[in-house]
Amino acid sequence: MAREHIAALDLGTTRTVVLIGEIAEDGLRILGKGASGSRGLRRGVVVNMDEAARSVGEALRAAEEDAGVKVNEVFVGFSGEHIESVNSSGAVAIASDVVRGVTREDVVRAREAATALKILSDRQVIHVLAQDHIVDDQCGILDPCGMSGVRLEVRVHIVTGAVTPLRNLRNCITQSGMQVRELVLDTIATGESALTSDEKDLGVVLLDLGGGTTNVALYHHGSIRHSAVIPAGGNNLTNDIAIGLRTPHEEAERIKCGYASAVYVRPERDNTIEVPGVGGRETRQVTREELAFVVGPRIKELLFLAREEIRGSGFEHLVGTGIVITGGGALMPGIAKLAEQVFGMSAKIGGPQEVSGLESDDCAPTYATSVGLLRYAMYNLSEKEWHHGKEGGLLDRVISRIAALM
Repeated sequence: MAREHIAALDLGTTRTVVLIGEIAEDGLRILGKGASGSRGLRRGVVVNMDEAARSVGEALRAAEEDAGVKVNEVFVGFSGEHIESVNSSGAVAIASDVVRGVTREDVVRAREAATALKILSDRQVIHVLAQDHIVDDQCGILDPCGMSGVRLEVRVHIVTGAVTPLRNLRNCITQSGMQVRELVLDTIATGESALTSDEKDLGVVLLDLGGGTTNVALYHHGSIRHSAVIPAGGNNLTNDIAIGLRTPHEEAERIKCGYASAVYVRPERDNTIEVPGVGGRETRQVTREELAFVVGPRIKELLFLAREEIRGSGFEHLVGTGIVITGGGALMPGIAKLAEQVFGMSAKIGGPQEVSGLESDDCAPTYATSVGLLRYAMYNLSEKEWHHGKEGGLLDRVISRIAALM
């Protein structure tokens, strides 16, 4: 396979990251990266087109300069409280041909049957993720092609989003000078880089703590069994600090990043923090314990919301390994320890798995989504798609045929 350049855009509520990678015979290599502060977004949704487009453009230009190449298409990671997910299943009869067995067309028909749901006109299907297949009474089949049987059933995880926010997102990126190659839910992209195959197989909860949203996903037997977006994140914590300590928002963000901890431990020294007042008021001194009284309840509330989401899914019993925490919130000291207390299972901080071209700082949890987008592209695009760029893969064909039926 010839070398191909791909670009990934992680458009977060607080930070916009663009990575440019290269797919070659030996795998994925990062060529360049660019980042900018996000503007014009709220809880993952574009609220100011011009400001958001400028943020994307700044990150894109920095990445292209760093990589020394130009790109015109990008894989976009997104989130937002408008995202909804549901599990479904569909079954079809298989032609009684012992030699031929199950064909790729049979798989497509089964997935179409699984996605024959009543979807409101203001929503659209984004992902149709196969969980497993059942041929007659044999369950847990990942790829049924070639197997003999008379009935094929597929279980899928369907992700939908509101049409208007998704259209605004595409328009924003187009305005910045790029074309959207594919929209990818942040949770799916992050899982590609921050989770190991063993964790996905044995059962794991992925907790992506972003600025505007918190993404939750539960994997088992290699596939997503449940996913959700909680409309709260690190910005809520910043607002609480600003209000609780009566300080400007910018100072509250600085205090959060520099001094906040999910679990309070009395320091041996430097126990006080300087807190500038609002509107020119005098600077005050507060202790880290006072800060903990502001920070602690909000972090616990967020983790409790994630825990209830997992418990309500009905799949909590499938979690065999524990919690993996990524995103900007994963950088807060003590967050893994507090998550263990709230969830009652082991927790760890997760970052991108080793990729050629990444520096040590780039393996931080904040790069999990952008690196995962590149891995998603590498795993899901065939050589034919790269060379011709028009004929989609299996998922594209499924969604196109579904859309034609709606």
